[in-house]
Amino acid sequence: MSQQGTKQRVDDEFIVDTEDCEERERAHRERGTARPITVYGHPVLHKECQDVTVFDDGLARLVDDMFASQRAAEGVGLAANQIGVDLKVFVYDCMDDEGVRHVGAVCNPVLEELPAERRVLDDSNEGCLSVPTAYAELARPDYAVVRGQDLDGEPIAVRGTGYFARCLQHETDHLYGYLYIDRLSKRDRKDVLKQMAEGTARYETVPND
Repeated sequence: MSQQGTKQRVDDEFIVDTEDCEERERAHRERGTARPITVYGHPVLHKECQDVTVFDDGLARLVDDMFASQRAAEGVGLAANQIGVDLKVFVYDCMDDEGVRHVGAVCNPVLEELPAERRVLDDSNEGCLSVPTAYAELARPDYAVVRGQDLDGEPIAVRGTGYFARCLQHETDHLYGYLYIDRLSKRDRKDVLKQMAEGTARYETVPND
């Protein structure tokens, strides 16, 4: 079931997620409740999540909570398993490299395989709310297309460039049990985990003990 703030206009095959961003994000967030963030080592982060099969008020409430949690943690994207929920859905509130804001939610996302000519790699720094206080360079394509479903179960496609493309890839990875540090070399992964151990998260997290 759709609630205020969930719908985005569709332009050709891709949703338009750049309109009324402030209003849509605020509507979700004000209905939601911020939850603590699960961190690296928590079992729910290291396995593929279950498909969303029921598109109801419960899903809408989860997405509201995810937007509230994302804002509380000052993130730009959040997957459901990052608040301990084993479902394939992520939300985002992310700028692209041109400074254009994108806000939306995707259920059951699948990252589209890019043709060779579109695979231009960007090796910018990447971080993760589930790996707090740590960052590392990671090469990812600077363009991404994710296909999935909206909160009514209707098919949607989202595309992004630059930093937003990185966000779409990062959040889709989460729902299949991968964190960005799983794509790093052994040495870089060790460095990231050291950064995490030495830092203190600025938001509430779920202890792994």
